[in-house]
Amino acid sequence: MIVVILAGGEGRRIGGGKPHRLLGGETLIERAVGIALGWSGEVHIAGEPAMGLPVIRDDPAIEGPLGGVAAALRLGRDALTIPCDMPFLPDDLAARLGDGAQAAAIAESGGRLHPVCALWRARAALGLADYVATGRRSLRGFAATVGYEAVAWASAPIDPFFNINDEEDLARAEALLRNR
Repeated sequence: MIVVILAGGEGRRIGGGKPHRLLGGETLIERAVGIALGWSGEVHIAGEPAMGLPVIRDDPAIEGPLGGVAAALRLGRDALTIPCDMPFLPDDLAARLGDGAQAAAIAESGGRLHPVCALWRARAALGLADYVATGRRSLRGFAATVGYEAVAWASAPIDPFFNINDEEDLARAEALLRNR
């Protein structure tokens, strides 16, 4: 299994450059790479170059995170996707998502799906062109089309899928990191 870190997007709500924002003395992309290397020796970045890792380019015809997932699926292998802005991902993410038999296994916490944190089986690529042809770009919609299962984690005391979108979230993540 390869790990693809989704680090594209403009990060407008945080003022741009989200992968390079600091949390606990390291950038979000450095933190994501450290987490990803715990699961696989093969890590790619979907977005701009970082840390000398291979870069895969989002399909320019596919907006949003689905473009990164499409790029990951073009590699022709099972791909675990994680975003660069979820700094508290659980250590067992890859193992638990890898147990599933569906075309996709999606993380869930607090009753909420997190489709950017998913294991996409290589066979999911077979449904991509037809899904994109509908004009839809939702990861949830794509997962529903190819078949998925949700894998749940507890959301307390800290939701492992806490997502940094703005300066307030970044400050909260700093506080959570200090209190871990």
